[in-house]
Amino acid sequence: MNPQLFLAFIGVAVALACTPGVDWAYSIAAGLRERSFVPAVAGLCGGYVVHTALLTAGLAAVITGMPGLLGWLTVAGAAYLLWLGTGTVRSWRSASFGAQPVAGPAAPANAQGTAPANQFRIFLQGMGTSGINPKGLLFFVALVPQFVSPDAALPVPLQSGLLGLTFVLLVAVIYSCVALLARRLLHSRPGAARRVTLASGVIMVALGLVLLGEQLAPVVAGIAWQ
Repeated sequence: MNPQLFLAFIGVAVALACTPGVDWAYSIAAGLRERSFVPAVAGLCGGYVVHTALLTAGLAAVITGMPGLLGWLTVAGAAYLLWLGTGTVRSWRSASFGAQPVAGPAAPANAQGTAPANQFRIFLQGMGTSGINPKGLLFFVALVPQFVSPDAALPVPLQSGLLGLTFVLLVAVIYSCVALLARRLLHSRPGAARRVTLASGVIMVALGLVLLGEQLAPVVAGIAWQ
């Protein structure tokens, strides 16, 4: 792999991962509501691992070449973001309490945010947040091939996989820092934590509406012209 291309990819990937969006909103909200933000960040990374696997297998390009299928994926992603954002908005009043230590000498096994089932649910929600978003799929298809060198010793699929996993690693570090900083800054400010959680939910809902609007606009325009 070309070292210059790889360094250029890291620069672009860091810039994109540092851009606030629905991933930031989910990691911050989960970090404030739950005892640990690790399941949320791991889930977000898991979604990008799926994108990497699709790209390596060549399925991503096939999906993007099918506008009908991509449209339905966008609708599914929009509906998921609306559902997740609505749930976040409803729970904004309890933000920051999940991060506080449980009183007493020992925390109960089923304390809020500690049950394995709850952690797995958070992981799956995070995986869905990044994995079902069609724009994430398009990001991998549009960005990664620009940094793949056909003349390199490594095969193109292997280069694509390495670039995708590099992005996953960068995302894991950046999103963990975002969630950790949000928790430390807002842990002693319940009012601010609630407002940030509410804003995170609103962002998810807004992005879901935007994605849904992008798919419905052509349909509405077609009806209007009839």
